[in-house]
Amino acid sequence: MAESWVNFAERLGVDLHLELTGAGGRRAALMRALRDAVESGRLAPGTRLPPYRSLAADLGIARNTVADAYAELVAEGRLTARQGSGTRVAERAAPLRDDRDGRRTPALPTRPGTGKSTAGSGSRRPRPITAPARRPVYDLVQGQPDPSAFPRTAWLASARRALTAAPHDAFGSGDPHGRLELREALAGYLARVRGVRTDPGRIVLCSGTAHALRLLAAVVGGRWAVEAYGLPFHRGLLEAAGVTTVPLAVDEHGADIGGLGAERAVLLTPAHQFPTGGPLHPSRRTAAVDWARSTGGLVLEDDYDGEFRYDRQPVGAVQSLDPDGVVFMGSVSKSLSPALRIGWMVLPGSLVPEVVAAKSEREQFSSATDQLTLADFIVSGAYDRHVRRMRQRHRGRRDRLVSVLAERAPHVRVTGIAAGLHAVLELPPGTERTVVKAAAWQGLAVEGLAGYLHPARAGRGPGGREVPGGGRDGLVVGYATPPEHLYANALDALCRALPPE
Repeated sequence: MAESWVNFAERLGVDLHLELTGAGGRRAALMRALRDAVESGRLAPGTRLPPYRSLAADLGIARNTVADAYAELVAEGRLTARQGSGTRVAERAAPLRDDRDGRRTPALPTRPGTGKSTAGSGSRRPRPITAPARRPVYDLVQGQPDPSAFPRTAWLASARRALTAAPHDAFGSGDPHGRLELREALAGYLARVRGVRTDPGRIVLCSGTAHALRLLAAVVGGRWAVEAYGLPFHRGLLEAAGVTTVPLAVDEHGADIGGLGAERAVLLTPAHQFPTGGPLHPSRRTAAVDWARSTGGLVLEDDYDGEFRYDRQPVGAVQSLDPDGVVFMGSVSKSLSPALRIGWMVLPGSLVPEVVAAKSEREQFSSATDQLTLADFIVSGAYDRHVRRMRQRHRGRRDRLVSVLAERAPHVRVTGIAAGLHAVLELPPGTERTVVKAAAWQGLAVEGLAGYLHPARAGRGPGGREVPGGGRDGLVVGYATPPEHLYANALDALCRALPPE
């Protein structure tokens, strides 16, 4: 007999009946009912399921029970979940079958007319059909702010003013240097907020830090030192451009500048080491500048989230110590949106002509109208107001993360939380991969710390200095991305994935 029959006609446009029967409790019964409905074809591919809160209310069960069931079915590939589109039945290439060990895997195709698997036919064994990768239900991957937080009304007001006042040449072929209006606005803003010493002539606009690094790789070349923990994408694009990267060890004081040797440049994140957290120690900031002066090298300062600090005084730019030896790079990707594709380089005067020449020959320009809009956004004070508002929002997100972990996983140490948009959760040795996999089963996207460690970490670093082999286990948890209504559930999924004490 069915324990519960539920009619979702008004919500889904179809009649859907779920029979919660059998042993194992309500969660197990719900999982069986949903699997059967999907595999039997009663729920066709693309069918939208009700929100888990509604389903929980209709079935008289806990919301977390439904949320867990949805997350597990997403991880299995039976369902998909996408913000704005809800949870739907996944498209599937073949029905699932039970393996001998109890796992549910896609069935192999059969030879026409035989009903037998094609796995043994011919000299080549066909690959099993697998369900396509699906987007997770929750996202705690670092890298971007919540898209819903974009200040549309204020941005629109700036766009209207900028377009009304735009000179005719703004709609021409463009200047690889970037619009003067934005360079003037940035010169004042960066001097006031980050202590940068520059003028508009030394600022070159680009589409972001990755674009800046490509241009600098083309102009500077040679071998660069990088922090042992850093963004793999940046290392990859540098190596693709012919730049060899060698790692500097990282500790609680940032990169070990004493390991620098005859490199052409050193790439640092001094305001907030990425991803381990913490500012570069003052003595090391001075040492980096001294190295550049004595060797003719360059310090490349990636100020990726310099505006967002919570429990400490603002840290000024290293560029202020030596404007002729430091390249300061920033963008609006974290503060506004990566979709704007606007970044900047504050360059030593001697590098400006070469970088502009490389940009004009090889690269596309950022939208002139977006540049003009951002200039107005900064000059009007709207950018400052937005950053302060987002600083409070991100601090609240960070505090909720720390509070939830203190309550539910007090054995997990949280570091790198004084600034930025992510935190690092330290894990017991040897557990990182297991935790990341467990998070995926909870429908949660989160990254392990090991993925950010330089591949050459066990070799010799700059100047022949040995770089410690291996790395520590941890999670890099981005707390800025999830929309507000999903943040609590994302933290809940994170706690369920963490190892017990």
